[in-house]
Amino acid sequence: MPASLRPRVFAGPADLGRALAEEIADGIAKAAAAGHRYVLGCPGGRSPKPVYDALAALTAERRLDLRHVVIAMMDEYVLPVGDGSSGVFVDVDHTAHNSCHRFAADEIVGPLNAAVGEGRGIPAASVWFPDPADPAAYEARLAESGIDLFILASGASDGHIAFNPPGAAADSISRVVALADTTREDNLGTFPDFASIDEVPRHGVTVGVATIVRHSRRAVMVVHGAHKREAVRRLAAAGGYDPAWPATLVAECREPDLYVDAAAADGETA
Repeated sequence: MPASLRPRVFAGPADLGRALAEEIADGIAKAAAAGHRYVLGCPGGRSPKPVYDALAALTAERRLDLRHVVIAMMDEYVLPVGDGSSGVFVDVDHTAHNSCHRFAADEIVGPLNAAVGEGRGIPAASVWFPDPADPAAYEARLAESGIDLFILASGASDGHIAFNPPGAAADSISRVVALADTTREDNLGTFPDFASIDEVPRHGVTVGVATIVRHSRRAVMVVHGAHKREAVRRLAAAGGYDPAWPATLVAECREPDLYVDAAAADGETA
């Protein structure tokens, strides 16, 4: 059984983001020097934003070349075709406020590529997403490439990770899932343009619990804000995967870490 994670506590989200971004920037530079690809696993939403912001700043400071970097996104909202009886799903509009494709373009790849200038950025073909029409193909792609570092985030109210709901099996892989109502409630805060929970899609395509655990060479869970204190408590106490709080999968990953800010720590020690 893996040992419980000891939180590394930072003063605030910016300090947390800078620390993890430094490691990622080092990894990007090392991979470039070795002629290797660097695959960064990325969630959307509020939790990883300080990391992405800091990484864009470091990219400019260090004049990094990003042509060998792959951004592997975790999930996307999907909608049923027709009345849903066919079991066929398609992505939400990629320009929608809640689209992970839009988030990746506007909050991750756009700022990074602007920081390095034309000809040195992440190619469009190197931004990967699971496809609701063939989630197994994404699973195979990640298994083949591996993920050098996966940035992880936990739902505040139910511990969902990507779109894996409470109860997700330890051996779950990339697939289309029905979103838990608790997850949909959390996403009202992540995407404030939703007027009510009725507007939040009910399904998503997502990497699975086993996808992250099996294919990540390193995983760092980032948690900040007082509303995430329960998440920190659960994650710090986890000695292994607890399906009641799926984010505890980080305890099963190779080279895991738990980065939290003081507001989320609420008495936890570094």
